[in-house]
Amino acid sequence: MTDGLEQESGGTILVRIWGMDAGGRAFFQNVRAQNLTAEDALLCGLDYELKINDVIGVQLEEKKARVRVRDVAEGGVPRKIQVMVQLLEGQSCPWQEAVPANAPRKAEPSGSNRRRFARHKLRYPVELRDERGGSAHMQTGATDISGRGCYIETLVPLPLGTIVGISFWIDSEKISTTGVVRASDPGVGMGIEFTRLDPLIQRRFQEFLQKMDPGFASSGGTP
Repeated sequence: MTDGLEQESGGTILVRIWGMDAGGRAFFQNVRAQNLTAEDALLCGLDYELKINDVIGVQLEEKKARVRVRDVAEGGVPRKIQVMVQLLEGQSCPWQEAVPANAPRKAEPSGSNRRRFARHKLRYPVELRDERGGSAHMQTGATDISGRGCYIETLVPLPLGTIVGISFWIDSEKISTTGVVRASDPGVGMGIEFTRLDPLIQRRFQEFLQKMDPGFASSGGTP
């Protein structure tokens, strides 16, 4: 833990955060966010101990994102801490409208850094099963999804590298494939990459998601 994070001018907003603390306990809390930029924020007044590189969830109104803890400091109030967080790659900034006009702007990805398929922030129903055996199928929903994979919010994600079976629907057609857990964020969720989805179905599914996403066309997005 550092001695203190630099406090700068800028708007302050109230956001909801959740995840797993340093003791392995799930938490939910409303905190103040300030020093806002398009990719960073300082979260103040936390009641829970976090560690650098922890991944937590942040929500403002209906907008959610996953962020990584960059720095941790005493919060100036007994038993409170503050953390500097940074958006994970591919996450949309939920506090964008509150960012001061003179704040540094986030660089747009280009070339090889741009995703082949854009992720869509949709609540999309999927069926999941752990291929290690011993567990029933789980009906759940992805919170962002593309033709290459999805992210599922859960307090207890599967370990990295776990092979899963996953099924979803395109209109009236059920699609079943396998996937692998590529990101496992305790208290937040897990990212799954589809590993045996035919490229033609990937493209078809991506186009289907684009039609379902009302904000995609207005944002000028491309697959």
